[in-house]
Amino acid sequence: MKLRPLTGAITALVTPFRQGQVAYDDLKKLVEYQIKGGIDGLVPVGTTGESPTLNHEEHIEVIRATVVAARGRVPVIAGTGSNSTQEAVDLTQQAHAAGADAMLVVAPYYNKPGAEGLFRHFSAVAEATDRPIILYSIPGRCGIEIGVPVVERLRAKYNHVRWIKEAGGSVDRVDQLKQALGRDITVLSGDDSLTLPFMALGAEGVISVASNMYVREVSKLVRLALAGDFAKAVTLHRRLYPMFKAIFVESNPSPIKLALADAGVIGSPEVRLPLSEMTAANIPALRHVLASLAR
Repeated sequence: MKLRPLTGAITALVTPFRQGQVAYDDLKKLVEYQIKGGIDGLVPVGTTGESPTLNHEEHIEVIRATVVAARGRVPVIAGTGSNSTQEAVDLTQQAHAAGADAMLVVAPYYNKPGAEGLFRHFSAVAEATDRPIILYSIPGRCGIEIGVPVVERLRAKYNHVRWIKEAGGSVDRVDQLKQALGRDITVLSGDDSLTLPFMALGAEGVISVASNMYVREVSKLVRLALAGDFAKAVTLHRRLYPMFKAIFVESNPSPIKLALADAGVIGSPEVRLPLSEMTAANIPALRHVLASLAR
């Protein structure tokens, strides 16, 4: 499989549900909406895709359905992380067989392994595929950060481990990674509101929640930053910023699913327990922000 750039605006896709089941027709529609909007890549079954609530068969079928719907037009980056190393290896192998172009692998959550455990965990996953591995550091959810020395060791050993999604809320991390690895590491923002400051320090894109709905806007922001036109990028960022915050007023992906359902992109804002649909008290404020952005 020819390696394609894993940079730019990449969407962390929601997984549409209807009456408790994965709504594959809605998923296909969402993929088409993304590609027509100019997205650079798609991530099914990440955190935004509610992967912890999918069984293994659904997990792989959502990846397969996304690959089929994308038809090779953009890279499909499958979420295959787990706090069980063997489960992460199994998911990675199955995603590879399903046609995923790359894998997004989150740090093990709850277990809280040390640096050596992290290195061995990601090594086992890297040895299960020759396709690109994007490390995913999100300490707020996992309780641990993928330390820079671990990233350096993995990068030195595996040529296909040279990307990281940074979702720790720290601009310093971009500097730390770039100081240590320079062009040998591609950093992708994991927070929509930090995409621009991250890119000012050398990140090369975002794995975005907002782009589920606002494909063209997020794509334009990233293109402006990649072109070095930060004056226009700042203007666009400030216009989008209230939306970036509003879609996280409750647990992701409940707000962005409501926005997508309101716009008719998917048929329902349904999420799976333990998540719940947005509370009535917060819906008017979200809709107000989204309506003001449309003006």
